[in-house]
Amino acid sequence: MSTKFNKTGLIDNETRKADSYLTSQLLKHLNPNKNGLYLDVGCGTGNYSNALQGKGFQFVGIDPSIELLQKALSKNQNIKWKVGSAEKTNLPQHSFDGIIATLTIHHWKNLTRAFSELHYILKPEGNIVIFTSTPQQIKGYWLNHYFPKMMEDSMQQMPTLEAIEEAMHTSGIKMTSTETYSVKPNLEDQFLYCGKKNPELYFDDSIRHGISSFNDLANIKDVKTGLLALKKDIDSGKIDETIKSYDNDFGDYLYIIGKKTGA
Repeated sequence: MSTKFNKTGLIDNETRKADSYLTSQLLKHLNPNKNGLYLDVGCGTGNYSNALQGKGFQFVGIDPSIELLQKALSKNQNIKWKVGSAEKTNLPQHSFDGIIATLTIHHWKNLTRAFSELHYILKPEGNIVIFTSTPQQIKGYWLNHYFPKMMEDSMQQMPTLEAIEEAMHTSGIKMTSTETYSVKPNLEDQFLYCGKKNPELYFDDSIRHGISSFNDLANIKDVKTGLLALKKDIDSGKIDETIKSYDNDFGDYLYIIGKKTGA
């Protein structure tokens, strides 16, 4: 994970909180039990690990960034925070009853290797829940109208659903279902498309700084140009027409639910 992304998580963590609805959906798909042990892959500063542990479930958080894990530890010392990646967890075989990964799969360098590793540490019949967005979904964001280069780069780094399913299958994890998520106006976690219904959010420096696409992928000049055009369209009312032109049925994000098959 890049230094920029580390700084994103550390400096502007207040804009990135565990959303209550997304947390409830993670619980629904993970279907955990109070006696089990669960892993949050790419946990960052631990927002969702904390939220789920707060519901009475035992979690371990793993992330390649020591800086982010230090932040996570400062918030909750009752969770074990470990340095590692999806491809190399250094965790024992069959040690987890389930796994979650929220908005992190695009940082995995090798999908097949990552899912093979997760298969190794997952108990038989254990569930894995991934929350992500696909290139097809990102193409439907109205942000493309104002920040075309940034959004193109965002699409390029996201694995397709087909690539994810193939890697899961190759690794012995069956994709059992998917569920789309469309951004709600009261979203508490200010990630990339948080301003879908509220474009003014993107004028907030702290919100942009908490979004890796703006920090890691975007050119400062392009962001300023895009924000000026966005403000002009908001002031004129043209923004409504632009947003409407991006209406689609793909959803904004996607839950991918899998189950380990075999031993």
